Amino acid sequence: MNLALKNEKQAVKPKLAARRELFSLSGVHFINDLMTTGLVPALLPLYKEAFNLNYFQAGIILFVSMLTSSVAQPIFGIITDRNPKTWFMPVGICLTGFGLTASGYAPAYWVLLLLVGLSGIGSGIFHPEAMRGAYMAAGTARGTAQAIIQVGGNFGQAVGPLLLPVFLIATGLHGLGWFALAAIAGLTLVLSVMPWYRRSLAENKARQKKIIGRNHVAGLCLLTAVVILRSWTQIGVAGFLPFLYLHQGIALKYGDLLTFLFLGAGALGTFIGGRVSDRISRKWLLFSSMAVTVPFAWLLPHVHGVLSVIVLFLFGFFVLSSFAVTVVYGQMMFPKNIGLVSGLMVGFGIGAGGIGATMIGWLSDLYGVTAIFGFLSLLPLAAALLSLLLPSERSLLSSSNET
Repeated sequence: MNLALKNEKQAVKPKLAARRELFSLSGVHFINDLMTTGLVPALLPLYKEAFNLNYFQAGIILFVSMLTSSVAQPIFGIITDRNPKTWFMPVGICLTGFGLTASGYAPAYWVLLLLVGLSGIGSGIFHPEAMRGAYMAAGTARGTAQAIIQVGGNFGQAVGPLLLPVFLIATGLHGLGWFALAAIAGLTLVLSVMPWYRRSLAENKARQKKIIGRNHVAGLCLLTAVVILRSWTQIGVAGFLPFLYLHQGIALKYGDLLTFLFLGAGALGTFIGGRVSDRISRKWLLFSSMAVTVPFAWLLPHVHGVLSVIVLFLFGFFVLSSFAVTVVYGQMMFPKNIGLVSGLMVGFGIGAGGIGATMIGWLSDLYGVTAIFGFLSLLPLAAALLSLLLPSERSLLSSSNET
């Protein structure tokens, strides 16, 4: 790491500017992602049975959810960069909750798609403004702030599948009506931070006008490619791990628990990686996290018993230890476009990962589930190599007065 950059980071002790508001936003992020990327994929078997769908029609449900909640986020980010809208967060969480709960009572398949899409749009509206809130609450601890808010979303994604066997299998789709309470809790948290958020937007608008320098377009494109490769790895493992364990003779219910372990380890890695990035080079932390992931990705289908649990945990930890890092890194490249960057790093990357999972499924049909994990080990390797081409933090800082 560059010694001057290290000394510069150590000279400013990382400190959050608005801790309470940041944790509130993290709680809303948990609820939002629980009701979208956490639950919708897990609900596909129930939707399929209730509407007598084939696998293609069930896949369309997931496609609509990802398209509206993830891929559209950069679009909402561009809109809010030009004119931040304080009402986007409360409206977003309300749409997310209404779409999910109402889908349990949909009378027809096309209505189900409409409601799932509405829920996804709510999530797409919510994310860019929530990430802007985390940016303003960060103070000098940007990595820590992003880690806190992203861990909320990561745990929401991890907990969602656990609710299926615990709750929804017993209640059926009508049990989704209870998630209206979760939406109300999310709305309450959002409303509690709105006075602070309005004040901070006014202060941040004045500060943004003072930022000089240019956006680093090539750097952001490379970083987006790294995020997509990481997302393909994460979603590929989370989606096909149960099939790997079924192939090895492990019951599906245990496979779901191991998937939760993988995603939970990723949430822990997100938090620790974000905190560490406030003190060391984000570029080298990103490279290291991707490089260290490679051997665990390769080992996973070849180990069994306790060793497989250890390998899976470390795999999940390292592959997502750069999650918060990439958001902050992207914000350094486009300091005047926080919403756009957040949409690319958080939304588009995950959405593209879901599309990539379709290709991984096709390869699994051709070569088998075990062989596909060898392919997955190449993705973080490619991401590590691409990360070496990213601009250094020192060059980004020197082209802007943003610190």
